[in-house]
Amino acid sequence: MLSIPLLDIVAFCWFVSIWVGYAIFARKRAKTHHSLSSILCTLRVEWMDAVVRKDNHIADAALVGNVERTVTFFASSTIFVLAGVLTVVASNDAFVRVLEEIPFTVEQSHGLVLLKLSGIAGIMVYAFFKFTWAVRQFGFVSILLGMAPSVSRATVTQEERVAFSLHAAKVLDQAGHEYNYGLRAYYFVLAYLSWFVSPWLLIAASIIVVAVLYRREYRSHVLRALLATQNYQPGPKQKGDL
Repeated sequence: MLSIPLLDIVAFCWFVSIWVGYAIFARKRAKTHHSLSSILCTLRVEWMDAVVRKDNHIADAALVGNVERTVTFFASSTIFVLAGVLTVVASNDAFVRVLEEIPFTVEQSHGLVLLKLSGIAGIMVYAFFKFTWAVRQFGFVSILLGMAPSVSRATVTQEERVAFSLHAAKVLDQAGHEYNYGLRAYYFVLAYLSWFVSPWLLIAASIIVVAVLYRREYRSHVLRALLATQNYQPGPKQKGDL
């Protein structure tokens, strides 16, 4: 029977808690504070509003296609990473010997190393599902662009155009969120790798990853630049801000 040290259990629970906790925190905070997610949602609404005000949507379809190809690249890369993890699982003994040669690495059984490798595989499977779902949703956006009501169609009312742009922006925003979740899994799997060295390092790495994500989401220079396009200021949303 596999015996898992208490410190490893605590470190893993901390890792999962801080990942899930940050996801919940970011989703709720975006409703009251400006962030990359909130400003991108605003810009996507304006983009779809501009779509229904013109007849030619070729450029818009090309932009969506570029993003879709990027997400597809990550989905394909995830499969390669997963294949590499499974290869290491097949040669678990050799991998353990390599770990033993790394300075400051704690002693761990073959079974525990195999369990940790299974965790990486699980994270990669999660990321793959997120990326592929994002790809499908970007495909839905392409379909919406193909049937978007244009200004030359007199039978389409202004209310219908507004409703279309809002719903299309929602689909585009959902695709962006799924892409973001997949990227976030990549960030956290890098922290997870430190567990092979020490559970203490996993705890510290998890905190560092969350700090990096928070800074980029709420304190980055690119956020200030994006907010400036709408005359918004970083921090809490003011009355009238989307």
